[in-house]
Amino acid sequence: MDVMRDAINKSNNRGDQAKPADTGGSGIHKRVPCIFSLGNSFISSMNEGEVFHEKQRLEFCAIHALNNVLQERVFTKESADDICKRLAPQCMVNPHRSVLGTGNYDVNVIMAALQCRELAAVWWDKRRAIQSLCVSKVLGFILNVPSRISLGIVSLPLRRRHWLAVRQVMGQYYNLDSKLKNPVSIGGEANLRTFLSEQLSQEVAEMLLVVRRDVEEDGSWLITDDLKK
Repeated sequence: MDVMRDAINKSNNRGDQAKPADTGGSGIHKRVPCIFSLGNSFISSMNEGEVFHEKQRLEFCAIHALNNVLQERVFTKESADDICKRLAPQCMVNPHRSVLGTGNYDVNVIMAALQCRELAAVWWDKRRAIQSLCVSKVLGFILNVPSRISLGIVSLPLRRRHWLAVRQVMGQYYNLDSKLKNPVSIGGEANLRTFLSEQLSQEVAEMLLVVRRDVEEDGSWLITDDLKK
């Protein structure tokens, strides 16, 4: 995706794989201070036996994806707009959101929002085999995929890029796309890898891994050749 790569394409090559430079893999070139309290726990607010699923409203899919991957309502339009202002404080027209105020937040907002939770977003290079992903080190996935545009019940023959979340809840992985009526069970790890491969096979699809900062820093989200031996 051009927008995502523009945010993280200042990269160094490690072998033949692209890796964001001087950001620890996150693609954000500066930390954005958080002025709202978001808490520290990633999982504690999940209710046992329930899967949190925030549904689509306007162009707020980035907010929905963040809340769905966190399994709680953390971010709102107001907090996302505040992040946009902090990312581009001098801009009359903010480049990180829709000028209409309907959302359409870009990847920088997602990355900065996760930083507020002491988490990081690592861009997944599609040149890598999905089998080299260390799933156990990843807290969740945020994908950007082409999606049909609808006006009410009418589906238009047009596609726009759309953020969606995937994560494990109670031992099962779920597709938490905000456009779905309900969460859809993907299954176990093997099913997850198949699902991610299918999603990433689309030309403009991209994926962010949501990980703890220590996992981002030590690169343990990736199964290296040394570990395979």
